[in-house]
Amino acid sequence: MNEFFAKDFSGQAFDLFGVSHLIAIAIILCCLLALFFLRQRISEKSKWLFRVILAIVLVANETGWHLWNASIGEWTIQTMLPFHLCSILIWLSAYMLIKKSFRIYEFAYLLGIVGAMQAILTPDLGGYGFPHYRFFQTFISHGGIILAACSLTWLEGFRPVPASLVRVIVGSNLYMALVGLINWLVGSNYLFIAHKPVTASLLDLLPDWPIYILYIEGLAVFLCLLMYLPFAIQDFASKKRTPALQN
Repeated sequence: MNEFFAKDFSGQAFDLFGVSHLIAIAIILCCLLALFFLRQRISEKSKWLFRVILAIVLVANETGWHLWNASIGEWTIQTMLPFHLCSILIWLSAYMLIKKSFRIYEFAYLLGIVGAMQAILTPDLGGYGFPHYRFFQTFISHGGIILAACSLTWLEGFRPVPASLVRVIVGSNLYMALVGLINWLVGSNYLFIAHKPVTASLLDLLPDWPIYILYIEGLAVFLCLLMYLPFAIQDFASKKRTPALQN
C-alpha cells in the first residue's frame, strides 16, 4: 500500500500507449459507449443517481489528488491551485451535474472534452506508471470530465447553440487574462501561458513565448468549431427538410 502512494515509485514508469495505457483508454471508451447505447433505457431517477455519483467521484478524486500532494510535500500555490483547464473543469463539472447548468455545460462540452482527451492520450505521468495511485487518479479525473459532458448531452438533451461558441471563446479569453495576472502575482505557470512546460510537450513544436499562445488560441477556436460541427450539420439538415415537409 505504501508503494501505491509513494512519492518515489519504484515500479515501472508510465509507458505511453503501453498495455496499461491502452487498457485505461479502452475502459473510458467502454463507459462512454455504454452510456450512449443505454441512454434511452435509463429512467429519470437513474439519470439523477448517475449524475450524483459521477459528481461525487470527481470531487473525491480531485480532493484525494490535493491530499496526496500535500502528504508528499508537493502542494504549492504555484502548481496546485485549480486554474489549469481540466483542474477547474473538474469542480465545475461536478456542480454542472448536480444543477444541470447549461452555462458550464457549454465550456465542458466545447473545451473540456478535447482538453481531457489530450490529457488521456498523452498524460503527464512521468515515472508514475501502473499501478501507482497517480495513474488511476489521472484517468479517473479526465475520463470523468468527458463522461460528465457526454452524460448531459445524451441523457438530458443538452447541446451547444451558436451563441455558445461566442460565450466560450470570449469567456475563455477573459479567463486566460485572469490566470495570466495570477501567474504574474504568484510566479506560477497555470494554463502554460507564462512559459512552455519544463517537461516535453506538444508545445515544444510551436514558436517561443508569447507567439505560441496565439497558436493555442487558434487551435482552441478550431476545436470549438469542430465540436460544434455535428450540431451545425444537424441544424442545416433540419432546415432543409422543413420546407419540403411544408410543401
